Amino acid sequence: MLLRITALLLFVGLGVSQAWALPTGAQLYARNCASCHGEKGDGGIGVPLALVSFQAGISDDYLRKTIHYGRPGRVMPAFSSLSQDEVEAIVRYVRAWNKGPSVTYPPQPIAGDPSHGKQLFEQYCVACHGVNGEGAKGTGVTFSRPRDLPIMAPALHNPGFLAAAPDAMIKATLMNGRAGTPMQSYLKLGLKEKDIDDLVSYVRSFETQPLGSSAAMVKAETPVIIRESPYDLNTTVERVKTAVTTNNFFYGRVQTLEYGMTPPANENPNQVIVYFCNISMLNQALAIDPRVGMFLPCRISIFEKNGKVQVMSVNPKVLSRLFNNSELNQLCEELEKSYTAIIEEATL
Repeated sequence: MLLRITALLLFVGLGVSQAWALPTGAQLYARNCASCHGEKGDGGIGVPLALVSFQAGISDDYLRKTIHYGRPGRVMPAFSSLSQDEVEAIVRYVRAWNKGPSVTYPPQPIAGDPSHGKQLFEQYCVACHGVNGEGAKGTGVTFSRPRDLPIMAPALHNPGFLAAAPDAMIKATLMNGRAGTPMQSYLKLGLKEKDIDDLVSYVRSFETQPLGSSAAMVKAETPVIIRESPYDLNTTVERVKTAVTTNNFFYGRVQTLEYGMTPPANENPNQVIVYFCNISMLNQALAIDPRVGMFLPCRISIFEKNGKVQVMSVNPKVLSRLFNNSELNQLCEELEKSYTAIIEEATL
C-alpha cells in the first residue's frame, strides 16, 4: 500500500503532462509536415519553410492560421485534428529555423485603391499567381512544374491564405520580395509605396469575391463504386476486360488480390483485380499531381462469395479531396464516369 501511495505521489509530482507527454514539435512535424515540406524544411510538394526570406517575412500567427485553415483546394490541408498545444509545438519547431528576429504584423487593414490595384495585378502578378489569383498550377514537385522554378506561386485568392495573411504581411512581401524565389521586390521594379497599398487592397478584395472553383472539393457520394454481377466470377472478369476496351482504356492484366502477399498456393482465386489504363488520362493526372501515381494503374476488383459476385472500385472523386487539389476535380469526375460505365456495362 505504501509503495502504491509513493508511486501515485511521484506520478502527481512529475505532472500528468509529463507522464503522458505530448509528441515533440519535431515528432509532430515529421508526422504531419515533412512529407511535403521536407525533413529539414527544404521544400518539395510544399513551400521550403526553412527558406531564410520566408522565415523573415512571416509571423508565428501566420503559421498557426495556415495549419488551422490550410489552403482549400491547393494541396495544403487543414489540420483541424491537431490540438492547440500540438500546433504551437509545430510552430516553435518551424521557427527554430529562423536565423533573424521574429516579426509580428498589425491586424489593421491597409487603405488603398483596389481598382488601380487590379490594373497593377494584371501587369505584374498574373504571370505567376494566375489571372484571378488562383495560384500556379501543379503541386510543387518538378514533374508538375517547370524545373527552373524552385517554388510554385501561392494562391492569393484562397480563403486559407486570406484568413492567415494580414495586409501588413502582404505589403511587406511585395516591398521586400522573397529571395530564393521568383518573387521580386516591387519597389525595385519601380512601384511606389502607394501602388503597393493599392495592390494589397485589391488582394484583400478577393474575400468578397470567392473563387469557388479553385478552392472547392468534389463530393463523392460514396468512396466505393460497387455493383452486383448476375454472372459467375470468370464471366464477370471477361466482361470487365471487354468493357475496359470499349471505354477507351487498354487492358493490362488480371491477378489475385493476394498476389505477392502470400505463397501462390494460398492465394484466394475468388478475389481478383483487373488492371487497365488510359495513357492520356494517366499523363494528365501525373502532370497535375504526381501523388496520383499511388493509385495507378486503374483497377477494378471482383469478389465471389457464397455464389454472389460483386464488382467494385475506389471512386476517383475521393482523390481530389484526399489530395486537397481542386485541379484534379474535372479529371476525377471524368474517371468516375468511366469507372461507373465500365462496371455497369460488365454487370448489365
